[in-house]
Amino acid sequence: MEAVLSFNDLKKNLKKNVSTFTKIKIGLCGDSTTSFLSMAIKGMGVERKYNMELLETEYNQLERQLLFTDSELHAFNADVIIVFQATHKLLQQYNCLSPDKQALLADERLEFIRSISHSCTSKLIYFNYPEIDDTVFGNYANKIEHSFVLQVRKLNYELMKLAQQTPNLYICDVSSIQNMVGRSSLYNSSLYISADMVFSLDILPQIAASVLDIIDAVCGKFKKCVILDLDNTLWGGVIGDDGLENIELGQGLGIGKAFTEFQRWIKQLKNRGIILAVCSKNDEVTAKEPFEKHPEMVLSLDDIAVFIANWDNKVNNIYKIQSILNISFDSMVFIDDNAVERNMVRENIPEITVPELPDDPAEYLEYLYSLHLFETSSYSSEDMKRTKQYQIESQRILLQKKFNNEVDFLKELDMTSEVSIFNPYNIPRVAQLSQRSNQFNLRTVRFTEDEINALSKNEHYQNFCFNLTDKYGDYGLIAVIILEKQNSDTLFIHSWFMSCRVLQRGMENFALNILVQYARQHHYTKIMGEYIPTAKNKLVEHHYQQLGFTAIKDETRKQYMLDVNTYSERECYIKEIKNY
Repeated sequence: MEAVLSFNDLKKNLKKNVSTFTKIKIGLCGDSTTSFLSMAIKGMGVERKYNMELLETEYNQLERQLLFTDSELHAFNADVIIVFQATHKLLQQYNCLSPDKQALLADERLEFIRSISHSCTSKLIYFNYPEIDDTVFGNYANKIEHSFVLQVRKLNYELMKLAQQTPNLYICDVSSIQNMVGRSSLYNSSLYISADMVFSLDILPQIAASVLDIIDAVCGKFKKCVILDLDNTLWGGVIGDDGLENIELGQGLGIGKAFTEFQRWIKQLKNRGIILAVCSKNDEVTAKEPFEKHPEMVLSLDDIAVFIANWDNKVNNIYKIQSILNISFDSMVFIDDNAVERNMVRENIPEITVPELPDDPAEYLEYLYSLHLFETSSYSSEDMKRTKQYQIESQRILLQKKFNNEVDFLKELDMTSEVSIFNPYNIPRVAQLSQRSNQFNLRTVRFTEDEINALSKNEHYQNFCFNLTDKYGDYGLIAVIILEKQNSDTLFIHSWFMSCRVLQRGMENFALNILVQYARQHHYTKIMGEYIPTAKNKLVEHHYQQLGFTAIKDETRKQYMLDVNTYSERECYIKEIKNY
């Protein structure tokens, strides 16, 4: 868990050695003083293991930096641009307008945001507008189109709608932070008057954390799974001792209401695509009884991807869950009411996030809300199918244990892969897979939907999408390869990313066979690959050598070459359905 840090803590972080951390270029533009905000963002970046090169543009030069192609910001070529326009500056502009122009304030500001987001090739993080109630109309401001209160609320609402339509635009919800901490904690009037600085020093760590939450998400670092204890976590009491009729759950008054509302929140996470797993010290039959028989249970067994209840220690059981899900520990959250269990998991699996739950279950939700654990940069209908996919994966693992050799197991799966190219139906999933794939990602290039769409129309590139099904069900789209046509002889694998759910199924061999078929049909003699190391993709460090590529001697790049003419088709047990 990230500790609660002060602004001074973040300043001290700036002296730390970050040479081994992930490099990222950040541009910061504002219409008020941003020097302390810049320090906070860089300091929080150190906490999240980023080697951050941050360009803070000149004070109050926001429009010029964003709209003019010869600006310092454009030359910097940032991965992410952060834009902060203060509500105070908006109010200054508003006060200089006539009432008829005041009614257009939100629309005009929105048009500016639309123009910069459409012209910007970087990811754009835009701060929304904490409210300032100027009290000119009092509560009646909600009925006056040109009131400042209505214009700010309209602007924030329309900004959300714009973000829905603009893949590279993300909202840093400063307004929500103000709602949580109060205006007096967000804003320091003395700092504003003396230094034109809007945010108080005490709130800067929280704002910086919100910014880094978004950066983590667009860089593919986010939580994918919640592992849940049962007794006194999902319900009050101990099912094995108290019995089904005496555990505390329900909508009436009393502590059972807290557990029911907690389950409702967990259910919403599952519906969003977060994987749910159970890790309980219990007899399995007893542990499942509330899910099957209690009328007040919100969660059902169908919501749980992996259910482990036994008397083994929870560290070992979490390792079992991880082996089934095949996701990294740092994408998991473990929720347990027992402090001893929490500490044991922290000590033995330091990568996992373990919230320090309050003693009072009535406070669980408000505490967990405050942690902002489940940031994401994308959402699609595929996410809602994830639980079923992992339940089916558990069945595959049980089948594998019945076979003495891998070949017999792979043959028994009866696998089929549909091979297609980018199209309007799969582009959202392709973009999402590029953003989520960390371990099996050879060059770790992230794509927006617009970028994938542009690549699909670029004749210098050839793309392949791979779906996979077997006797148990449909994995969906699980791998993408983008080839760059470097010259008449050579194809370069610009991107190769794949879901780790299909490791050890032979998909790597199958995909390479498809690439060689394409190369031969179009008279290419070489396929080039490159591995760019990151903190998470060591899994594929030897990927190209294992597929028969030859390493090219180059001190600066890890590149590999495959001779198409001498290639022999690699063994795999996947049938092809060609759809391109």
